[in-house]
Amino acid sequence: LQLQASGGGLVQPGESLRLSCAASGLTLDRYAISWFRQAPGKEREGVSCITAIGGSPYYTESAKGRFTISRDIAKNTVYLQMNSLKPEDTAVYYCAADQRLGPRCYYYNMDYWGNGTQVTVSS
Repeated sequence: LQLQASGGGLVQPGESLRLSCAASGLTLDRYAISWFRQAPGKEREGVSCITAIGGSPYYTESAKGRFTISRDIAKNTVYLQMNSLKPEDTAVYYCAADQRLGPRCYYYNMDYWGNGTQVTVSS
C-alpha cells in the first residue's frame, strides 16, 4: 500500500497549486484521505479531508474558501486545489489514509502516510 503526494512547488502569493495524492494498494471508496501540512518549527496540522463513503469534503479554518479537495475514483487519486496561496501556507504537505468509513473524516489516528511535497509561497 502506497500513497504518493506530488504537485508542490514554489509560487508567488496569490497563485495556485494542485496537489495530488495517488494511492496504490487501496481504493478510495474504502479509505478516507486527509491532507496535512507541517511548516518549519511548527506541529503538523490537518488541512482538509474527504470521506470514503460519498466523498464528502471537510476543511479546517486555514483551508476554507481557498482550498478544494476532490477525488477521482478511477485514477485512485485525491487532489487538493489550493488557490490564493499565502506565505503562511508554506509547508510540507502530506496525505494520509484512514480506514474509518463513517460520515466524517479525521486528522488523527491515520492508518497510512504518504511522502511529503514541499509548497513554498514567496515573492
